[in-house]
Amino acid sequence: MFLKKLLIQKDETIIRDIPFHKGINLIVDETKTEDKKESGNNVGKSTVLRLVDYCFGGNGKNIYQDPEFKSKTNTEIEDFLKKNNIIITLILKKDLDDEESPEIAIRRNFLTYGSKIQEIDGEKYKDKEFTRMLKQLIFHSKTDKPTFRQIISKNIRDEKNRLQNTVKVLHATTTDQEYEALYLFWFGIDLDVSERKQKLVTRRKIEDTLQKRLKAEGTLSSVNQSLIVVNRLIQDVNRRKETFVVNENYEVDIANFNQVKADLNKLSTRLARLELRRELIRESIDELALEVSNIDVEKIRALYDEAKALIPKLQKTFEDTLFFHNAMVQEKKRFISNELPQLDSTINELQSSIGALLDEEERLASVLQATGAKESFQSILDELSQLSARQGSLLEQKRLWESTLETTDSIEKEIEEIDKGISSLDETLQERISEFNKYFSNISSRLYGEQFVLSPDKTERGYQLNISSISGNLGTGKKKGQMAAFDLAYIQYADQASIDCLHFILQDQIENVHDNQISSLMTEVVSEVDCQYVMSVLRDKLPTDIDIGRYTIVSLSQDDKLFRI
Repeated sequence: MFLKKLLIQKDETIIRDIPFHKGINLIVDETKTEDKKESGNNVGKSTVLRLVDYCFGGNGKNIYQDPEFKSKTNTEIEDFLKKNNIIITLILKKDLDDEESPEIAIRRNFLTYGSKIQEIDGEKYKDKEFTRMLKQLIFHSKTDKPTFRQIISKNIRDEKNRLQNTVKVLHATTTDQEYEALYLFWFGIDLDVSERKQKLVTRRKIEDTLQKRLKAEGTLSSVNQSLIVVNRLIQDVNRRKETFVVNENYEVDIANFNQVKADLNKLSTRLARLELRRELIRESIDELALEVSNIDVEKIRALYDEAKALIPKLQKTFEDTLFFHNAMVQEKKRFISNELPQLDSTINELQSSIGALLDEEERLASVLQATGAKESFQSILDELSQLSARQGSLLEQKRLWESTLETTDSIEKEIEEIDKGISSLDETLQERISEFNKYFSNISSRLYGEQFVLSPDKTERGYQLNISSISGNLGTGKKKGQMAAFDLAYIQYADQASIDCLHFILQDQIENVHDNQISSLMTEVVSEVDCQYVMSVLRDKLPTDIDIGRYTIVSLSQDDKLFRI
């Protein structure tokens, strides 16, 4: 899919109609930076990229919020977008050279509830359905993982992770399992196993916690040995009990007494198991509560100011990361806490039943004590009661040990099967990345005179993609060039391998690349790839030998900003 046009409308009035073409597409800020009174910021050049991202399911807040300090909002832009019901329309086209090729029209505004516009080809969609449908239409995939937003992350390089990392383009908290699913998808292997694998890993962590708790009370071997001893002692006490001379109702009384003891043992065992389960859940909730970060943000604002001096365009704030982290922790707490109400109710019922049985036990014990040898008999009953309680506790520990070991074994086998299924594709993946490297090393060589190489490395947590240079370590100044080489090479590879992909790259902050590489990109490399390379740039930062007018799709300035307000 290619970008055809981006429309910005206020009611029926078109504010901007930005057409895209193949090759280099420049969003130019005409501000002359040698005039210190003028600024190269806030004219909207990066906003064009973010509007495209918004049409692909982004939340749009980066259009009017400070990318570093989220509490700082450009209220003029926010009010303009929301109070005027500004509608953004993005038209995608299968083939720009074929007028008859299919198109996809995406429309969104910035309002909520009943006034919200979120359409694909005229059909309205809710948030999750919206990105699922885009994934289906563009990538012809119905799997849940990787998500549409994850797949396209490398195509829209406008924020921190995407501007600093070539392949690690997702949020810092993204798991290795999610990255594995994404990397496999990029290279044509669409397996819906990431979500299942993540759930299994979470369950395994819970079982590991339970085993640590059980181990503190005794290993399975020690529990089994203790049970043998307790069972033997119970047999001895029962033999002593049978030697007592009792009245004619003894058999009935003792039968009732033993039944009560059996019921007490059964209910006590169940109660112990449920109370242990509840305690483990509460401990997990407490541990998660400790993970919620309550750091005083103001105290670290000075640190961010220093960081900004070194990296002027920090994209994410500490508050943003903190909010995302805490939201994840709260979701985990909610999930874990769901079982507590039912557990509390069942425990209360058991405690009530046990109380009634204890009263009955006391009554029967009084009857049996009246046989004339009550002190000795009571001593035997007390000893038997203590041994039975110990036996019940040991039986519950044994059951928990065997259950958790069985569960862990089952989880490990399922994860192993998933990993085997993925590993069985290792040869295919290696071959595909080898094919990709033909394009990657060629473009990087033309840009920098050195060849970058992508390698899939298998770890315990899944596949990781790493980039190395045949000639040595990569300098920081070449990072943007490496990204360009990777993104362009991927489009070439995907076309050769018949993998559905987006045929455009949106790149912000390209000024950090040296003039030589910018010239090579604009005049040679991009023209040889069937793609669109969309760059937001300051005119003064472009090489002087470039015919800027040839590539410009929109010119902006302090006198003619993107939204014209």
